[in-house]
Amino acid sequence: MERIRKNYSPAFKAKVAMEAVKEVKTMAELVSTYGSSYLR
Repeated sequence: MERIRKNYSPAFKAKVAMEAVKEVKTMAELVSTYGSSYLR
């Protein structure tokens, strides 16, 4: 069974990166918020 790879838009990447740079939330909180393994 083939796995479908999710593509993230540049806007999504920028939004998540800005949240990570602010360091208000931990990485675990960001992952749970955005429901993504993109940050790992």
